[in-house]
Amino acid sequence: MQDWNSLHIFLELTRSRGLVEAGKRLNIDHSTVSRRIRQFEQKIGTQLFERSNQGYTLTAAGHRLIAYAERAELAMLAAIEELGGQDPLLSGHVRLGTTEGFGMFLAPALLADFCEQHPGITVDLLPMPRFINMSKREADISISLDRPQSGNYVVARLTNYSLRVYATRAYLESHPPIRTQADLAKHNFAGYIDELVYTEELRYERNIAPSAFRPLRSNSIVSQYSVARYGRMLAILPCFIGQQCPELVPVLKDQINITRTFWLAVPTETRHIRRISALWDYLRDAANNNQAYFRGEALEPLWLTKTRS
Repeated sequence: MQDWNSLHIFLELTRSRGLVEAGKRLNIDHSTVSRRIRQFEQKIGTQLFERSNQGYTLTAAGHRLIAYAERAELAMLAAIEELGGQDPLLSGHVRLGTTEGFGMFLAPALLADFCEQHPGITVDLLPMPRFINMSKREADISISLDRPQSGNYVVARLTNYSLRVYATRAYLESHPPIRTQADLAKHNFAGYIDELVYTEELRYERNIAPSAFRPLRSNSIVSQYSVARYGRMLAILPCFIGQQCPELVPVLKDQINITRTFWLAVPTETRHIRRISALWDYLRDAANNNQAYFRGEALEPLWLTKTRS
């Protein structure tokens, strides 16, 4: 058991940015992490990390140990699942990594409902304006814009969703009329920082309004939504974000409709852990039941209607 604890600390340090973060994830002091790693290195007779002012970097031996440590971790998880197989109450901890938009505007209501259904499961939500690094176990399940092209994952299409140009009614009443897509060039947009966009799936502005001025750029969709909501500029938003604000209306609704896809991914070896499987199935069911909402054809998702009734 002592060796397993050491392997667990080793894995968390490889997945973290340093001692402090690893200590927080392990719920122990960072000095304890440092001491336990030194003791583990002494016990096995090899150095696992290079120490520097930049943090901890794996040595060649450390890289070789990862595969063994992860297999031990999975074996422990499988044993816990099997030994707890007779317990009717699902329990444990699941970490869900999502895109920023999904995580900020959809996931809170979804996960609140999920947690009510499974009171023994604790869920960590990580909304990120970047890729979720599944290989470093940043999350147990990820929702992304790009289908993973490498790695040992189970992958499923979660749902397609629509994006449209949004503005407030007050903005439209006080600015030049927008009757065709060409008219968009006369208006200012909140958009992404081109050189920092983390996926090609977000480069839709150049097809909608390539010559429009973007005086405010941000890689946060929440920031773009806020600018549009305050009636300052136009923004291209997922319908599940734009339709949550009564002041926002779609512009050229019948002419502009962008479609993108959310992908659901989980490491193959953990797919059938019961708490992970429960959240995976819940997310797929919720998406299947709310296709009209994701297409911008329904103003309220079914899971909110259910919890409010």
